Amino acid sequence: MPRAIATTTDVDRDDMLAFVRPRHDMVLVTSRRDGRPQMSPVSGGVDDQGRIVISTYPERAKTTNARRRPQVSVMVLSDDFGGAWLQVDGDCEVLDLPDSVEPLVDYFRSISGEHPDWDEYRQAMRDQGKSLLRVTPTRWGPIATGGFPARLAES
Repeated sequence: MPRAIATTTDVDRDDMLAFVRPRHDMVLVTSRRDGRPQMSPVSGGVDDQGRIVISTYPERAKTTNARRRPQVSVMVLSDDFGGAWLQVDGDCEVLDLPDSVEPLVDYFRSISGEHPDWDEYRQAMRDQGKSLLRVTPTRWGPIATGGFPARLAES
């Protein structure tokens, strides 16, 4: 049986966003105070301005780290763990209440579509004290798949 060949595909901004939009499983990488990486599995979406959006809480390590050093990375995974992935580097903005409520509505829409009761959703976000991370992509790609180097695939 032939071995799968690893691939990398360079993409422009539009193609990067087209790859990210339907994928919501991500790993957010922020920097701890000592400079070492802090990795957090998250659910994310893409807002109308092409930013990756992630719901969180103000006291979480990822939020604290993003406030201190807003340069973050996001690994966007396919639903199939062995599927394609993409790394997006960017600048992160942290939104807290009350400024986070309407962007959290956009976040929900980007992942799940319409909510049956937006007033109830907004109140739940206030009650939970939710924050939102918005990552403006500054660098990305390529879209990659795993496998063997081409020189070994025929062996």
